[in-house]
Amino acid sequence: MVARIYKPSRNAMQSGKGKSESWVLEFEAETARTQDPLMGWTSSNDTRQQLRLTFATKDLAIAYAQRKGLAYVVAVEPPVRTHKKSYSDNFKWGRAENWTH
Repeated sequence: MVARIYKPSRNAMQSGKGKSESWVLEFEAETARTQDPLMGWTSSNDTRQQLRLTFATKDLAIAYAQRKGLAYVVAVEPPVRTHKKSYSDNFKWGRAENWTH
């Protein structure tokens, strides 16, 4: 079973960087999920799919995987894009659109 180490993307509801600096170790699914014919719930015999470990740094996550003898894959860290915004640009002369409340 292969563990995947990655840095999760920021939630769409977040405006800041809260809870986005941690690294996550999750296990890849070995078997496909099955659907219960009576209730329609999905289930799996693989209990490692439920496990999600968080670490402060990528190095700590890699050290944990090596210490436990786990095969792991490290995903590339997503680039940080900052958008320069200024409140005064709302009132700038020559805007493409009129400013409204």
